[in-house]
Amino acid sequence: MTLRIYNTLTREKEEFHTLEPGKVRMYVCGPTVYDRAHIGHAMSALVFDIVRRYLEYSGYEVRFVMNFTDVDDKIIDRARQSGADPFQLAQGYIEDYKRNLEALNIKPATVNPRATQEMAHILEMIQALVDQGSAYQVDGDVYYRVDSDPDYGKLSGRRLESMNAGARIQVDDRKEHPMDFALWKSAKPGEPAWDSPWGKGRPGWHIECSAMNMHHLGEQIDIHGGGNDLIFPHHENEIAQTEALTHKPFATYWMHNGMLTLKSEKMSKSLGNMVLIDEFLAEHPGDVMRLLVLNGSYRSPLTYNDEVLAQTEQAYKRLLSAKKAADPGAPGLEPARAAALEADAQKTRKQFKEAMDDDFNSSAALAALYELVRAINQARAEGASQAQLVPAVQVFEELTGVLGLQLNEENTGTTKADAFIDLLVALRMELRAQKLWALADKVRVDLKALGVVLEDSKTGTTWTWE
Repeated sequence: MTLRIYNTLTREKEEFHTLEPGKVRMYVCGPTVYDRAHIGHAMSALVFDIVRRYLEYSGYEVRFVMNFTDVDDKIIDRARQSGADPFQLAQGYIEDYKRNLEALNIKPATVNPRATQEMAHILEMIQALVDQGSAYQVDGDVYYRVDSDPDYGKLSGRRLESMNAGARIQVDDRKEHPMDFALWKSAKPGEPAWDSPWGKGRPGWHIECSAMNMHHLGEQIDIHGGGNDLIFPHHENEIAQTEALTHKPFATYWMHNGMLTLKSEKMSKSLGNMVLIDEFLAEHPGDVMRLLVLNGSYRSPLTYNDEVLAQTEQAYKRLLSAKKAADPGAPGLEPARAAALEADAQKTRKQFKEAMDDDFNSSAALAALYELVRAINQARAEGASQAQLVPAVQVFEELTGVLGLQLNEENTGTTKADAFIDLLVALRMELRAQKLWALADKVRVDLKALGVVLEDSKTGTTWTWE
């Protein structure tokens, strides 16, 4: 099966073909660094880390660029409120975010460009747009002419004639059209500013990403990604200003992840309903956050609540159970049964690839992995030797690694729970020895209700998380 990706631009799943054979140019919009990152930011970062990992697993060389917006109204306002230097403030949050990404096992980007370090490229691009008539200057500000682009709105599906200035679009009588957006903003007292042909000022948000994209990846890229809240106006404006200069399709595939919701509300700093990444990682392994993302479709909203978190923690423990060693005294399986386990592993790899090739269907890929976990645990309960488990466990580790799961048992925080479960299993064995079958069955049933599955074999009883 050929990889197919849902393209926001065409609203269809399309076969994946790269501009250059075997190579992927991929740009993902990073954060505006004016505060600590929350798990909504983690969701987007994890989505595109999974995409990148699967592309690399599929044999592609991926050049992955994720920017930092380190000059912005929000950064300036936060610095003013705190009495901090805006550049130092941004730098501190960049370092925090990189530490968060490492803790979540997100691969470092090939390049992390920053707006403040790309000013020459930004100014060059703005000047080119002015020179060709796609932009105009007013009192030291420079605006893009949206009506110069007959295709404006093609990504979001909005028609220019029906657009009104929204919450993120500043109404300005000096504009030729209400939807014209700023490429350059004239300096205000006390704000960071750079020299330009139009006077001191700083760039608009949209032009930063286009300039960084073109500098580090070229005029055309394969994948442009980000949250679906960026479709309009940010990505729409990126397309307009970039294609106005190049006269080429900017990105072949536009990918957008859904938003993380907390109690049915989008998680955001403005709403104050955040769970910081640091707060989450203080209580849970990074794998649990990754599983939260993997369990659903990347294009759909991700619900975060106590019930979903508990289910995900249980799923995490279930995956961990596949890595348990065989009983040292295990008699071994019959050759045909051992061969069947290896066949199960190969079937899982095939199902995994088919799922991921279908627009990175990670929930279906996980379902295949859970079946492999069941097969491994069943074989162990039947007396498989460690050597007989190894081929299936190797496939399991290969595929979980593709998803970026680390599955380090020492990071589970479940030592006390395991001890209690072991105690109950021992108690049940004593009840069975005394032929108190009803009580023994009650222990099994009650543990099952808690997500613990018991497996009885000739060598004793083992347990796994369901």
